[in-house]
Amino acid sequence: MENNLQDLRARIDAVDDEILRLFQERMNISSGIAEYKKANNLPVMDLKRERDKLSDLIEKSNGEFKSYTSVLYSLLFELSRSYQDRILYPSSNLKEKVSYAIDNTNKLFPPCATVACQGVEGAYSQHACEKLFQIPRIMYFNNFAGIFASIDKGLCDYGVLPIENSTAGSVKQIYDLMMYYNFNIVRSVRVKVDHNLLAKKGTDISKIREIYSHEHALAQCTNYINSLDNVKVTVVENTAVAAKMVAESDRDDVAAISSRSCAPLYGLDCLASSVQDKGNNYTRFICISKNLEIYPGADRTSLMMIISHKPGALYRVLARFYALGINLVKLESRPIPDRDFEFMFYFDLDTPVYSSEFIQLICELDSLCEEFRYLGSYSEMI
Repeated sequence: MENNLQDLRARIDAVDDEILRLFQERMNISSGIAEYKKANNLPVMDLKRERDKLSDLIEKSNGEFKSYTSVLYSLLFELSRSYQDRILYPSSNLKEKVSYAIDNTNKLFPPCATVACQGVEGAYSQHACEKLFQIPRIMYFNNFAGIFASIDKGLCDYGVLPIENSTAGSVKQIYDLMMYYNFNIVRSVRVKVDHNLLAKKGTDISKIREIYSHEHALAQCTNYINSLDNVKVTVVENTAVAAKMVAESDRDDVAAISSRSCAPLYGLDCLASSVQDKGNNYTRFICISKNLEIYPGADRTSLMMIISHKPGALYRVLARFYALGINLVKLESRPIPDRDFEFMFYFDLDTPVYSSEFIQLICELDSLCEEFRYLGSYSEMI
């Protein structure tokens, strides 16, 4: 049996050597096609040719291998397109823009700046801000749109926004607002979220009839809230706002789910600590600016794309990431207002801004989708 296995592996090795030789020959032919297209001003993508070719190959393959043939050649076509794009588009405006940002951004992240945050003193966005900046000058806004607008108008240097939570998921409102504003992501940070039940001093927990908090905080504390009897939940714009509302209320039967730091800040008692469903509860915040700034160590890139509403369109984008060896760490889709069944896709990619794969990708983005926006390359603090 062992000798038979070794023989089979030897045969596999011989076939692999032949496949590799033929693959390289195929790619060399692709380069010749790219040169022809360049000389004759032809696009890389020829959907009819690919569709007819794939259909013919599947028809020629044996029944049990048809689906495998489809996957194999779909990837081969993507590799061929990527190689042709590399020849046809060795540079791009975006590549020059990124290179300029790398060369002209300060090597150290600024310790002091005017920073926009949502909520009031004690908000988790404040904690994120103080993790990013040594001495921030914080301006608070009532809603997330105000933060985007403050950056767009130059009122603040930076803005800090929650983008996703490990328990409650993505903050959809942020992704929707991204469509309306021009901004760049310059850094991200993870903040440990520890929710507590806060109430006026001397309040008996059994007397609580209403709890204020942000919708995500409430979602993260579902089990605890359900364990309380006859309690109503009320959504407010921020966990710190909830604590402030309790402190300013004339009622003695209300409480807030908020950070522990809000207790001394607003003169409240902590009736129950760490009431979130999961102990490993983190919120990821992004730091945005009006200008493109790329600091040393940037190893994550964010993109927005509008992809044609056709079969295989998203696959082609994902296949290109795979072909370039770029890891996709986040994919989010949001409907585009006033456009039926069309979506904006958001991608977070794990790739150093200095890598050749990243440079090749940003030179090829125009050929991958109908529209795209480069949101920035940055590092994440943990």
